[in-house]
Amino acid sequence: MVTFVWLALMVPIATAAAPYAAMVMDARNGKVLHASNADTRLHPASLTKMMTLYIAFEAVQNGEITMDAMVTISRFAASEPPSKLGLRTGQKIKLRYLVRAAAVKSANDAATAIGEAIEGSEAAFARRMNRTAKAMGMTRTTFRNAHGLTEDGHLSTARDMTLLGRHMIYDYPMYYNLFSRQTADAGVRRVAHTNRRLLQAYRGADGIKTGYTRAAGFNLVASAQRGSERVIATVFGGRSTASRNAKVAELLDLGFSRSPSRVALRAPRVPPYLGRASGPVVTTAKAGIPPADSGKIIRRGSAAVARSLRPVARPVPDTTPDVAPLVADLQDDIETVLKEVQIAAAAEASSRAPDASPKPVPRPEGLLLAATAEEPPTPARKAEVVTRLSTSGGRHWGINIGRFPNRFAAEKVLLKTALTETATLDGALRKVVKGSRGWDANFMGLTRDTAELACRRLHARQLNCFMIGPG
Repeated sequence: MVTFVWLALMVPIATAAAPYAAMVMDARNGKVLHASNADTRLHPASLTKMMTLYIAFEAVQNGEITMDAMVTISRFAASEPPSKLGLRTGQKIKLRYLVRAAAVKSANDAATAIGEAIEGSEAAFARRMNRTAKAMGMTRTTFRNAHGLTEDGHLSTARDMTLLGRHMIYDYPMYYNLFSRQTADAGVRRVAHTNRRLLQAYRGADGIKTGYTRAAGFNLVASAQRGSERVIATVFGGRSTASRNAKVAELLDLGFSRSPSRVALRAPRVPPYLGRASGPVVTTAKAGIPPADSGKIIRRGSAAVARSLRPVARPVPDTTPDVAPLVADLQDDIETVLKEVQIAAAAEASSRAPDASPKPVPRPEGLLLAATAEEPPTPARKAEVVTRLSTSGGRHWGINIGRFPNRFAAEKVLLKTALTETATLDGALRKVVKGSRGWDANFMGLTRDTAELACRRLHARQLNCFMIGPG
């Protein structure tokens, strides 16, 4: 079922009977840039697993299950045909490993086990997949299983799968990096990505999902980001891995050529949390949560609550650390920024007075700046204000989160962003760079992967962000 990257080199399998369909979309606003047979119902193959994983992330976020829940493998799941992880009947394995195997290796046994762990049976899980698809606006999709092997009535379209890919990027940015991992630890062994070649060869490619069956041909939903631009391309019915990847690369190029550099981000509306259609939610014993915490499970969340939690949701941790020292430090930083804003307002008011004389704005007591070596002035050099020492270890990528009318406003937004995105921006260098049109707020000293992840998370919260490359 999975499109192995070496398959086209070993066996020239042709899938002439598989109809072709394609779509290209600007991921930032959902605008369709190209479509060909995009509403034709076809076999999705393993593209199905995007919905399986989407529901898994939804279930974790809403307290139905945790990533560390121990899942017992059923005889039905263990008997699924390849591609598979090789799970055995009665084996116990954490949900997080099943998720990795389904996302990276496209393992059918792992996908079935995920569905059974969340809904009790594959049939019940398929019904939930269909409810979720309908809520997303996937109007021509019907799921019959969790893995995508050919089954009567199991059909989708290039348009619907593109919509699903967009939801995956923006609804669960904290998990999206799974789809760009070229290898992953799946508990019982390491697994390799089914589409390493495109990830390695196409600049900016970071996912999402491959699929192959004889009836479907070679399918792929792929996304790539370059600077502030992100494009999603979908292909159904490719004739081989190589030709499909070439077509997707061509479509991504077309998308980048037609999409503007800057557009207003309009993330897709998160579908309402539907949960289980009937019956109790997973018990705390099944979810791997101690009985003392059972009262904290969200059994039935409203759509509004689910949407309010999504931007900051993360897998449930094993322990709760003492955050009091961190809160105290953050409070000090916030007070410092407030002082700076007050000073900036006073300085601007003074500059508007008729007889105002230019005076340097005093900094508040206790505010320390990183020491920088003096250099002779150069006309082409931009002024930089360093507000935090870097521990980047030679990392050369960065992100820009906006341009502001004065330095103090830029520093305020940098600090606010750093406080809310500690998971991705911890250790980054906060820089305010003066240009001819204002003050740019940048985070520097990031790896490319970290910069991409940070921008994805900020875009999901409808905030501006574009990557800054080395050099």
